[in-house]
Amino acid sequence: MKKILFLGFLISQLIWAQEELKHEVFFKTDAYDVTDTEHSRLLLFLSEIESLDIEKISIYGFTDDRGSAEYNLILSQNRANSIKTIFSNNEFDESIITNVDGKGKILLKLIKEEDVSKIRGLNRKVEIIVTPYFPPRPEVITKTKTASETLAGDIKIGDYILLENILFKTGYSYLLPESKKTLEEISKVLLQREDIYFTIQGHVCCTQNSRDAIDRKTKKRNLSLARAKYIYDYLAKKGVDPKRMKFVGMRRKFPLGGEAKYDRRVEILVTYVNEVN
Repeated sequence: MKKILFLGFLISQLIWAQEELKHEVFFKTDAYDVTDTEHSRLLLFLSEIESLDIEKISIYGFTDDRGSAEYNLILSQNRANSIKTIFSNNEFDESIITNVDGKGKILLKLIKEEDVSKIRGLNRKVEIIVTPYFPPRPEVITKTKTASETLAGDIKIGDYILLENILFKTGYSYLLPESKKTLEEISKVLLQREDIYFTIQGHVCCTQNSRDAIDRKTKKRNLSLARAKYIYDYLAKKGVDPKRMKFVGMRRKFPLGGEAKYDRRVEILVTYVNEVN
């Protein structure tokens, strides 16, 4: 009996794990701008899905039954596009957004006469459908020299040093917990290598037209700069001379072309090496 119950529980868990995740964003009449309330609700949804291994995201726009068919198609498409832009601004990989379609009007289903306005309000929406991989794909790990090992070796002006495993939370300028140890090791090496002067370059993922992403904490479009400054401030607190450091935001000018999370990164550009005779 216990085995049967356990098997039933396991099957239910597997079915749940394969389910799509859905979210709806509602709009005012004839509008496709996302209200502050709906924007906050959407950001909460993004925070729930950003750690998933996502196979695809579909975005479908709708209108109520008022207006011409042509008008409704354009409005519904604009609504879908506005949601895609928010995904992009918050560092979601556009390649997994497989559908961004305006579907036009939803026919009014009358229940009570006084419910007409409410029903139309629920029809003015965008539906978001997120399909995760199941099971999640195994992560491919390649063994390379760490940033600490590179900094400790022979380097020259113009060298770029990728701070691997310095990964940021999607949409924010603070690190994931597993990155703190790596940054601590890098700071120790830079304290010893007083001959190195460098610029910390911050990067973001997935925005349109190489734009910077929006920092969810400050609501400013300067996330790459904020990430670089986070590292700068950390190293300064650890004792690295600020005169040796600068920080800049690179927006999304130089994507790596791999997984999206690796573009939420910082790099060190060596600008000067003081040769010791």
